[in-house]
Amino acid sequence: MMRTSSMCYSNFQVPKFCKTLRYLVPSIRLASLGRTWAQNFKVLTTSSTTHESSANCFRSIQYSDAQAKIILDDKIVKPPPVNVLVFDIETTGLHPKKGGIIEIAFRDVQGGKNSCFQTLVNPEQDVPNSDIHGIRTVMVRRTDVPTYVYLSTPSIKQMKELIPFLLQYIQSRQVLGGQVLLAAHNARRFDVPFLIEAFRRCSLDIPHDLLFLDTLPLAREVMKLYGPKASRKLSLQALGEFYRIPLEGSAHRAMTDVNLLTSILANMISDLKLGSTDLLQRTFKASDVNNSKKNEKKS
Repeated sequence: MMRTSSMCYSNFQVPKFCKTLRYLVPSIRLASLGRTWAQNFKVLTTSSTTHESSANCFRSIQYSDAQAKIILDDKIVKPPPVNVLVFDIETTGLHPKKGGIIEIAFRDVQGGKNSCFQTLVNPEQDVPNSDIHGIRTVMVRRTDVPTYVYLSTPSIKQMKELIPFLLQYIQSRQVLGGQVLLAAHNARRFDVPFLIEAFRRCSLDIPHDLLFLDTLPLAREVMKLYGPKASRKLSLQALGEFYRIPLEGSAHRAMTDVNLLTSILANMISDLKLGSTDLLQRTFKASDVNNSKKNEKKS
């Protein structure tokens, strides 16, 4: 089921197929995003009318529906709900301050309309590692690809068109009175630092109430359960092979990895029999990443 709006970046799109999920695990609930989230969002989009007028410049934004993959539920306490958004980025390298994001994708594991999102991003530098993900410089330099700009670049406003769009997508997946949790593989050391740098280059901070989940530590916990049968490698591809999840699409493309991680996460939650409290204890904030970097420099 596809729906197209007449808007400016044709690269804002969702894959045509978000496959049915293998496990339905009980639903988890969290506290709300809080005032800071709303205030940070309003700094960029002061009203729905303002955003709608700017969104009119986007062309051919595509949305697709997905069925629920993970539904978490707390059997004892019923606090406000949370939506888990699995996300992935592709970059020009391993260092956030030297490189940039060239592709980003999200998927709401609870499914629903417009639950997936992806786009290429122009890092304003050559892409030296096309052999890894297949994304070439010519692909991200197209005029219909949003720009990942530096503060010294006069066209910084272009990046500020992308950030509000991402925030609006995240907020659109938030249940009234609830919160969203962003999950990625190796999120603490890779994906989140790149997101922090993207916001920093626009003089913005990631909303401090936004929670992140790193699925790499979960994978380590799972492999302890399997003993000799455990996978020696903990990469996304290795975990997919361990759970016999077929790869759909090209490896190391953002939405392909998002769909793969969504299925892996469902399996890991099932194996570890995780409840809402268990997951909450494993989350962290962007500020935690910043603080850990400061401590590393001091030591």
